[in-house]
Amino acid sequence: MSWIKRHLITFAAIAVLIYMLVPNVIVAVFSFNDPAGKYNYTFNEFSTEAWTNPCGAQGICESLGLSLQVGVIASLAATALGTMIAFALGRYRFRGRSATNLLIFMPMATPEVVMGSSLLTLFLMLGVPSGRTAILIAHIMFCVSFVVVAVKARVATLDPKLEEAAADLGANPTQTFLRVTLPLAAPGIAAGALLAFSLSFDDYIITNFNASPSSITFPMYVWGASARGVPVQVYVIGTIMFLLALIVVMTGQLISSRRNRQVA
Repeated sequence: MSWIKRHLITFAAIAVLIYMLVPNVIVAVFSFNDPAGKYNYTFNEFSTEAWTNPCGAQGICESLGLSLQVGVIASLAATALGTMIAFALGRYRFRGRSATNLLIFMPMATPEVVMGSSLLTLFLMLGVPSGRTAILIAHIMFCVSFVVVAVKARVATLDPKLEEAAADLGANPTQTFLRVTLPLAAPGIAAGALLAFSLSFDDYIITNFNASPSSITFPMYVWGASARGVPVQVYVIGTIMFLLALIVVMTGQLISSRRNRQVA
């Protein structure tokens, strides 16, 4: 009993991790399924046909390409804007700073249904047609807030003495920012970029309000396919995206641990 009590937190963490990974495991297993009918709800027979032809379902790769394109552009733009806002809020005191903090958190607290319908109304008033441009603007808007939160948390932990030491050694403000501040804030910026991409790639509600018949993203494709039968290729793409995300996270952790060992 004493051994169990000492490792109770470890057991709880493992149980939660298993609970979180069960859906991913099911998706990976059903990506090798050969469904008997149009619905891929029961495992019928092992098959690798979907893996050899991931674009076999009509329109799936087009929707995936649009989601990747919007996700990359939106994450890059949101990361650039969010990083500048985070440094401004974390390093400077100015009039309206509290109001700006409140405005930054509003997109995170607003229900997506309300935000999607509001953006649709705004685009109609401004004459912006529904489609790829409207989706991209909407994704940048709600991703900025998450980038600001991630980068601002990193900026708050930076030691100003390091920048002062760089200035004492003769570095100008630009050199100090590029060689000291930016590398130290890089983990927070990378985390914000990854979070923005995942949110953009996964979004359905806001995208559905501002999409056109010719701009169907991957989540919208999956939702539409669920009514007529989800193809096995959806599970293949979901498994690939999960593995890529896992590789990125593990690579970041390995790089971070190596740097910590070098510093130690």
